[in-house]
Amino acid sequence: MRFLSVLVLIARAAVGVFYPWAMSNFSGHAIGTYRVYEGGRFRPVTVQLAASDAPVRVLVDLIARAERVASQQRTVLTLTAASGGRTALASTLSFNHTDNPRQVSPQLPDKIFRDEAGVIETVTPGAYVFTIGPGNADGIDMRAVDLILRAGTGSIDERARPAGYALMGVGLAGLVLSLVFGRGNRPPQNPNSQPPPPHWGRGGSQR
Repeated sequence: MRFLSVLVLIARAAVGVFYPWAMSNFSGHAIGTYRVYEGGRFRPVTVQLAASDAPVRVLVDLIARAERVASQQRTVLTLTAASGGRTALASTLSFNHTDNPRQVSPQLPDKIFRDEAGVIETVTPGAYVFTIGPGNADGIDMRAVDLILRAGTGSIDERARPAGYALMGVGLAGLVLSLVFGRGNRPPQNPNSQPPPPHWGRGGSQR
């Protein structure tokens, strides 16, 4: 039962954590990576998108000298995507869920924080202007910001995270039960495996 509980916990991690992460970062194919902030200034980026690119997942990498970026109440960056005078996507980015940022280089203290701005489900062929600007979070030592676009990405099943948490609960309960009741199911010790008690009298052990 203990082994089965461990398998359930592993399944929970796969469904609730690795599946959304893989869908966000690796599904579909890359359109491109564009530097939108460097040297203290933001600049918009224009990208030609085709109808076959849909759905397009929009990711943002923030390179900063920090272990954590901001609290949940703060907006670090804002993003809009527009085409033909119409807004296709508008989002705020907080980066507060990035627990393990990537390291730029072992020799540099800068870290790469990734957040998802959203998905453009339907693409009208043409030029899309992506504009990223600062939010209301202060004290962030930003070095650079990259816009990452991925085409043909799969959508994350919203049932994945609740199912993962349910599996985790089942796995933890099973593991606890196996630890508690497993103690009472131990086979009795072999009496021959213990040294014989001392004998008193002639030929017995001396104290």
